[in-house]
Amino acid sequence: MKIATASYPLDILDHWQAYRDKLTSWVDRAATQGAQLLVFPEYGAMELATLAGLDVAGDLEASLHAASDRLPEADALHAELSAQFGVHILAASAPSTRDLPPGVTRPVNRACLFAPGGGVGVQDKQIMTRFEAEEWDVAPGGPLQIFDTALGRIGILICYDAEFPLFGRALSDADMILVPSVTEALTGYSRVRIGAQARALENQCVTVMSSVVGDAMWSDALGTCVGAGGVFGPPDRGFPATGVFAVGELNQPGWVYADVDLDVVAEVRRDGGVLNRRDWSYQDGRIDPVGCARVF
Repeated sequence: MKIATASYPLDILDHWQAYRDKLTSWVDRAATQGAQLLVFPEYGAMELATLAGLDVAGDLEASLHAASDRLPEADALHAELSAQFGVHILAASAPSTRDLPPGVTRPVNRACLFAPGGGVGVQDKQIMTRFEAEEWDVAPGGPLQIFDTALGRIGILICYDAEFPLFGRALSDADMILVPSVTEALTGYSRVRIGAQARALENQCVTVMSSVVGDAMWSDALGTCVGAGGVFGPPDRGFPATGVFAVGELNQPGWVYADVDLDVVAEVRRDGGVLNRRDWSYQDGRIDPVGCARVF
Protein backbone atom coordinates (compact mmCIF):
# COMPACT_ATOMS: atom_id res chain seq x y z
CA MET A 1 0.00 0.00 0.00
CA LYS A 2 0.98 3.62 -0.29
CA ILE A 3 0.98 5.67 2.90
CA ALA A 4 0.76 9.46 3.01
CA THR A 5 1.80 11.10 6.26
CA ALA A 6 1.48 14.82 6.83
CA SER A 7 3.85 17.64 7.63
CA TYR A 8 0.87 19.85 8.30
CA PRO A 9 0.73 23.63 8.79
CA LEU A 10 -2.06 25.22 10.82
CA ASP A 11 -4.09 28.07 9.35
CA ILE A 12 -6.31 30.87 10.60
CA LEU A 13 -9.75 29.97 9.30
CA ASP A 14 -12.21 32.75 8.53
CA HIS A 15 -15.15 30.41 7.92
CA TRP A 16 -16.04 26.73 7.81
CA GLN A 17 -15.69 26.51 4.03
CA ALA A 18 -12.01 27.44 4.35
CA TYR A 19 -11.44 24.35 6.50
CA ARG A 20 -13.52 22.18 4.20
CA ASP A 21 -11.57 23.38 1.17
CA LYS A 22 -8.22 22.86 2.90
CA LEU A 23 -8.95 19.34 4.08
CA THR A 24 -10.50 18.34 0.76
CA SER A 25 -7.43 19.60 -1.09
CA TRP A 26 -5.07 17.65 1.16
CA VAL A 27 -7.05 14.42 0.84
CA ASP A 28 -7.47 14.85 -2.92
CA ARG A 29 -3.73 15.39 -3.38
CA ALA A 30 -2.80 12.23 -1.45
CA ALA A 31 -5.48 10.09 -3.09
CA THR A 32 -4.39 11.27 -6.54
CA GLN A 33 -0.90 9.96 -5.72
CA GLY A 34 -2.43 6.57 -4.90
CA ALA A 35 -2.27 6.78 -1.12
CA GLN A 36 -4.61 4.42 0.73
CA LEU A 37 -3.82 5.56 4.28
CA LEU A 38 -3.56 9.25 5.20
CA VAL A 39 -2.16 10.28 8.59
CA PHE A 40 -2.69 13.77 10.02
CA PRO A 41 -0.88 15.04 13.17
CA GLU A 42 -1.61 15.57 16.83
CA TYR A 43 -3.60 18.71 17.66
CA GLY A 44 -3.82 19.60 13.99
CA ALA A 45 -7.50 20.22 14.66
CA MET A 46 -6.68 23.16 16.93
CA GLU A 47 -7.01 25.37 13.84
CA LEU A 48 -10.76 24.81 14.22
CA ALA A 49 -10.61 27.08 17.27
CA THR A 50 -9.81 30.03 15.00
CA LEU A 51 -13.35 29.78 13.63
CA ALA A 52 -14.45 31.28 16.97
CA GLY A 53 -12.02 34.20 16.58
CA LEU A 54 -8.40 34.76 17.51
CA ASP A 55 -9.25 35.91 21.03
CA VAL A 56 -10.79 32.50 21.68
CA ALA A 57 -8.09 30.59 19.80
CA GLY A 58 -5.41 32.37 21.85
CA ASP A 59 -6.99 31.51 25.20
CA LEU A 60 -5.82 28.13 26.50
CA GLU A 61 -9.07 27.09 28.14
CA ALA A 62 -11.42 28.61 25.59
CA SER A 63 -9.49 27.08 22.68
CA LEU A 64 -9.99 23.56 24.03
CA HIS A 65 -13.73 23.92 23.99
CA ALA A 66 -13.89 25.88 20.75
CA ALA A 67 -12.05 23.10 18.90
CA SER A 68 -14.11 20.40 20.60
CA ASP A 69 -17.34 22.14 19.65
CA ARG A 70 -16.50 21.83 15.93
CA LEU A 71 -15.60 18.13 16.05
CA PRO A 72 -19.01 16.79 14.98
CA GLU A 73 -18.73 18.79 11.75
CA ALA A 74 -15.07 17.86 11.29
CA ASP A 75 -15.79 14.18 11.89
CA ALA A 76 -18.61 14.24 9.36
CA LEU A 77 -16.29 15.85 6.79
CA HIS A 78 -13.58 13.24 7.36
CA ALA A 79 -16.12 10.44 6.99
CA GLU A 80 -17.40 12.02 3.78
CA LEU A 81 -13.91 12.38 2.29
CA SER A 82 -12.89 8.88 3.34
CA ALA A 83 -15.85 7.44 1.47
CA GLN A 84 -15.55 9.79 -1.52
CA PHE A 85 -11.86 9.05 -2.14
CA GLY A 86 -11.85 5.45 -0.90
CA VAL A 87 -9.08 6.05 1.64
CA HIS A 88 -8.49 5.47 5.34
CA ILE A 89 -7.85 8.73 7.22
CA LEU A 90 -6.39 9.26 10.66
CA ALA A 91 -7.81 12.69 11.41
CA ALA A 92 -5.69 15.23 13.24
CA SER A 93 -6.20 14.76 16.97
CA ALA A 94 -8.22 17.28 18.94
CA PRO A 95 -9.30 18.06 22.48
CA SER A 96 -12.64 16.34 22.96
CA THR A 97 -15.22 16.81 25.69
CA ARG A 98 -17.63 14.20 24.30
CA ASP A 99 -18.08 10.57 25.31
CA LEU A 100 -15.47 10.83 28.06
CA PRO A 101 -14.41 7.69 29.96
CA PRO A 102 -15.90 7.16 33.44
CA GLY A 103 -14.41 9.54 35.99
CA VAL A 104 -12.86 11.85 33.38
CA THR A 105 -14.19 15.42 33.54
CA ARG A 106 -11.59 17.31 31.48
CA PRO A 107 -11.00 17.25 27.70
CA VAL A 108 -9.00 14.32 26.34
CA ASN A 109 -6.64 14.31 23.36
CA ARG A 110 -8.45 12.13 20.81
CA ALA A 111 -7.62 10.84 17.33
CA CYS A 112 -10.18 9.18 15.07
CA LEU A 113 -9.54 6.69 12.27
CA PHE A 114 -12.06 6.83 9.40
CA ALA A 115 -12.56 3.90 7.01
CA PRO A 116 -14.18 4.29 3.57
CA GLY A 117 -16.89 1.81 4.51
CA GLY A 118 -18.09 4.14 7.28
CA GLY A 119 -16.33 2.61 10.28
CA VAL A 120 -14.69 4.91 12.83
CA GLY A 121 -12.04 3.99 15.40
CA VAL A 122 -11.35 6.22 18.40
CA GLN A 123 -8.05 6.40 20.29
CA ASP A 124 -7.27 8.70 23.22
CA LYS A 125 -3.82 9.74 24.39
CA GLN A 126 -2.60 7.88 27.47
CA ILE A 127 0.09 10.04 29.08
CA MET A 128 0.09 13.80 28.98
CA THR A 129 3.17 15.93 28.41
CA ARG A 130 4.02 18.42 31.13
CA PHE A 131 2.32 21.23 29.21
CA GLU A 132 -0.85 19.22 28.71
CA ALA A 133 -1.00 18.15 32.36
CA GLU A 134 0.31 21.24 34.17
CA GLU A 135 -0.97 24.13 32.06
CA TRP A 136 -3.67 22.93 29.67
CA ASP A 137 -5.24 20.37 32.02
CA VAL A 138 -5.90 17.81 29.31
CA ALA A 139 -6.72 14.39 30.79
CA PRO A 140 -5.70 10.84 29.87
CA GLY A 141 -8.51 9.10 28.02
CA GLY A 142 -9.73 5.62 27.20
CA PRO A 143 -7.50 2.56 26.79
CA LEU A 144 -5.32 1.51 23.87
CA GLN A 145 -6.95 -0.42 21.04
CA ILE A 146 -5.98 -2.25 17.87
CA PHE A 147 -8.18 -1.57 14.85
CA ASP A 148 -8.75 -4.39 12.38
CA THR A 149 -9.05 -2.73 8.98
CA ALA A 150 -9.00 -3.69 5.30
CA LEU A 151 -5.41 -2.41 5.24
CA GLY A 152 -4.23 -4.44 8.22
CA ARG A 153 -4.19 -4.16 11.99
CA ILE A 154 -3.55 -0.58 13.08
CA GLY A 155 -2.62 0.86 16.48
CA ILE A 156 -2.25 4.51 17.43
CA LEU A 157 0.21 6.06 19.89
CA ILE A 158 -0.32 9.80 20.10
CA CYS A 159 3.01 11.67 20.28
CA TYR A 160 4.41 11.26 23.84
CA ASP A 161 2.79 7.82 24.10
CA ALA A 162 5.23 6.57 21.45
CA GLU A 163 8.11 7.17 23.86
CA PHE A 164 6.92 4.39 26.21
CA PRO A 165 7.88 0.83 25.20
CA LEU A 166 5.14 -0.91 27.19
CA PHE A 167 2.52 0.91 25.16
CA GLY A 168 4.23 -0.31 22.03
CA ARG A 169 4.33 -3.83 23.44
CA ALA A 170 0.60 -3.67 24.16
CA LEU A 171 0.15 -3.07 20.42
CA SER A 172 2.50 -5.86 19.37
CA ASP A 173 -0.22 -7.52 17.27
CA ALA A 174 -0.58 -4.39 15.13
CA ASP A 175 0.98 -4.36 11.66
CA MET A 176 1.24 -0.56 11.78
CA ILE A 177 1.41 1.96 14.59
CA LEU A 178 0.42 5.52 13.72
CA VAL A 179 2.17 8.29 15.66
CA PRO A 180 0.49 11.67 15.18
CA SER A 181 2.64 14.35 16.83
CA VAL A 182 3.21 18.03 17.48
CA THR A 183 6.51 19.27 18.90
CA GLU A 184 7.76 22.80 19.45
CA ALA A 185 11.49 22.15 19.08
CA LEU A 186 13.93 19.83 17.34
CA THR A 187 14.49 18.07 20.67
CA GLY A 188 10.83 17.11 20.91
CA TYR A 189 10.65 16.01 17.29
CA SER A 190 13.75 13.88 17.80
CA ARG A 191 12.30 12.22 20.90
CA VAL A 192 9.10 11.24 19.17
CA ARG A 193 10.88 10.09 16.02
CA ILE A 194 13.30 7.97 18.05
CA GLY A 195 10.32 6.54 19.92
CA ALA A 196 8.53 5.71 16.67
CA GLN A 197 11.63 4.00 15.29
CA ALA A 198 12.16 2.09 18.53
CA ARG A 199 8.58 0.80 18.48
CA ALA A 200 9.12 -0.38 14.88
CA LEU A 201 12.28 -2.21 15.97
CA GLU A 202 10.73 -3.87 19.03
CA ASN A 203 7.49 -4.90 17.34
CA GLN A 204 8.98 -5.58 13.89
CA CYS A 205 6.25 -3.46 12.34
CA VAL A 206 5.72 -0.23 10.42
CA THR A 207 5.34 3.06 12.28
CA VAL A 208 4.02 6.24 10.69
CA MET A 209 4.79 9.63 12.24
CA SER A 210 3.02 12.85 11.26
CA SER A 211 3.86 16.36 12.46
CA VAL A 212 2.51 19.88 12.72
CA VAL A 213 4.97 22.29 11.11
CA GLY A 214 5.42 26.05 11.08
CA ASP A 215 4.08 28.93 13.15
CA ALA A 216 0.73 29.19 14.86
CA MET A 217 1.50 32.25 16.94
CA TRP A 218 -2.20 32.85 17.56
CA SER A 219 -2.11 29.84 19.91
CA ASP A 220 -0.41 29.76 23.32
CA ALA A 221 -0.62 25.98 23.11
CA LEU A 222 1.17 25.53 19.78
CA GLY A 223 3.23 28.58 18.79
CA THR A 224 6.12 27.42 16.61
CA CYS A 225 6.06 23.74 15.61
CA VAL A 226 9.03 21.70 14.39
CA GLY A 227 8.74 18.35 12.66
CA ALA A 228 8.32 16.22 9.56
CA GLY A 229 6.36 13.20 8.47
CA GLY A 230 8.14 9.87 8.38
CA VAL A 231 7.57 6.14 7.83
CA PHE A 232 9.77 3.62 9.61
CA GLY A 233 10.33 -0.11 9.99
CA PRO A 234 12.84 -2.48 11.55
CA PRO A 235 16.26 -2.50 9.83
CA ASP A 236 15.93 -6.10 8.70
CA ARG A 237 15.13 -8.36 5.77
CA GLY A 238 12.72 -6.78 3.34
CA PHE A 239 13.01 -3.35 4.97
CA PRO A 240 15.37 -0.41 4.31
CA ALA A 241 18.77 -1.02 5.90
CA THR A 242 18.33 2.19 7.92
CA GLY A 243 14.78 1.38 8.95
CA VAL A 244 13.62 4.58 7.20
CA PHE A 245 11.14 4.18 4.32
CA ALA A 246 10.74 7.93 3.97
CA VAL A 247 11.18 11.09 6.00
CA GLY A 248 10.21 14.61 5.05
CA GLU A 249 12.37 17.69 4.99
CA LEU A 250 12.20 19.35 8.39
CA ASN A 251 9.42 21.96 8.60
CA GLN A 252 8.49 21.62 4.92
CA PRO A 253 4.68 21.39 4.58
CA GLY A 254 3.21 18.60 2.48
CA TRP A 255 2.68 14.89 2.27
CA VAL A 256 5.47 12.35 2.76
CA TYR A 257 4.83 9.11 0.84
CA ALA A 258 6.05 5.56 1.32
CA ASP A 259 5.15 2.24 -0.30
CA VAL A 260 4.83 -0.52 2.29
CA ASP A 261 4.11 -4.25 1.91
CA LEU A 262 2.64 -5.60 5.13
CA ASP A 263 3.40 -9.17 4.03
CA VAL A 264 6.99 -8.24 4.84
CA VAL A 265 5.94 -7.52 8.44
CA ALA A 266 4.61 -11.06 8.81
CA GLU A 267 7.73 -12.49 7.17
CA VAL A 268 10.26 -10.57 9.28
CA ARG A 269 8.39 -11.60 12.42
CA ARG A 270 8.62 -15.23 11.27
CA ASP A 271 12.18 -15.27 9.98
CA GLY A 272 13.97 -11.99 10.49
CA GLY A 273 17.70 -11.60 11.04
CA VAL A 274 16.66 -11.06 14.67
CA LEU A 275 13.32 -11.73 16.34
CA ASN A 276 12.83 -8.82 18.73
CA ARG A 277 9.07 -9.24 18.98
CA ARG A 278 9.28 -12.93 19.82
CA ASP A 279 12.25 -12.51 22.15
CA TRP A 280 10.66 -9.75 24.28
CA SER A 281 9.68 -12.28 26.95
CA TYR A 282 13.32 -13.34 27.41
CA GLN A 283 13.74 -10.17 29.44
CA ASP A 284 11.54 -11.68 32.15
CA GLY A 285 13.54 -12.78 35.16
CA ARG A 286 16.68 -10.96 34.02
CA ILE A 287 15.82 -7.45 35.19
CA ASP A 288 14.56 -7.92 38.74
CA PRO A 289 16.53 -7.40 40.79
CA VAL A 290 19.31 -5.48 39.10
CA GLY A 291 22.58 -5.91 40.95
CA CYS A 292 24.89 -3.09 41.96
CA ALA A 293 28.60 -3.92 41.86
CA ARG A 294 31.42 -1.72 43.09
CA VAL A 295 34.22 -1.53 40.53
CA PHE A 296 37.24 0.66 41.23
